[in-house]
Amino acid sequence: MSLPELSFADVVQPAWNVSPRVRALVTTRNGGVSEPPFGRWSHGVDQPGGLNLGMKSGDDPAAVAANRARLLSLAGVDEAAWLEQIHGAGIVRAEDVLAQLRVSGTPTRADASVTDRAGTVCVVMVADCMPVLICDEAGRAVGAAHAGWRGLAAGIVEQTAQRVAGLAGVEASLLHAYLGPSIGPDAFEVGADVRDAFMNGVDGAQRDATANAFVDHPRHAGKYLADLPALARLRLQRLGVTRITGGDLCTVTLREQFYSYRRDRETGRMAALIWIDDHAQSIAD
Repeated sequence: MSLPELSFADVVQPAWNVSPRVRALVTTRNGGVSEPPFGRWSHGVDQPGGLNLGMKSGDDPAAVAANRARLLSLAGVDEAAWLEQIHGAGIVRAEDVLAQLRVSGTPTRADASVTDRAGTVCVVMVADCMPVLICDEAGRAVGAAHAGWRGLAAGIVEQTAQRVAGLAGVEASLLHAYLGPSIGPDAFEVGADVRDAFMNGVDGAQRDATANAFVDHPRHAGKYLADLPALARLRLQRLGVTRITGGDLCTVTLREQFYSYRRDRETGRMAALIWIDDHAQSIAD
């Protein structure tokens, strides 16, 4: 069966006011060649045509490779800095990741990458964790972070923002951030250990706001519903970053659009990409 090619109708793009030099997108589960259970969800049925990008998801490696090729073709690039994500707070230069991939084919173990080199694509994969894309307004530097709760509590978003600000030569408060699709506040059930990980080390208004991001679970005593986007915003705001968009797409509830590990367990992976387009003009020029 011939499947439609991937198009921009199959991806999500940040609605932010930055230089056209900054290119960014987040994939959905649609527009690929993967078969169920990694397919697209239509009319209540898992069907062929899923854009699973995770090599370790259990999908046919040939299908994942074809999906990645479709994605790179849509983006107009030849390669991307694919990581081996470990739910940590390690940040690397995307060009170093690519250099290692070219030599050994082995992805770098990290959960965020940054770059100030045009044409170098930072990428993270998700299936409930939050992708956070960061750039300066003029498009001098960009970064992508994989923000599950562990990485977020460990400071990966703030540290990625600081790295991008350093490469761009601007204050962190001047950065823009996009919070991509992730598990939403009505679906993210966590224990007291997760709440404690975020409450430790914060005080004042930040402590109150952090506590407000955890709501007692209505059915399970001792459990909470956590607002991952709100927690990410708070972390960014600690650096003075206020130009924050996104955070309103739930991977669990929007089944026709997104894969969700929490919902399905056996599932695919989406990807969030950000790069500098050397063919576009900077608004600072």
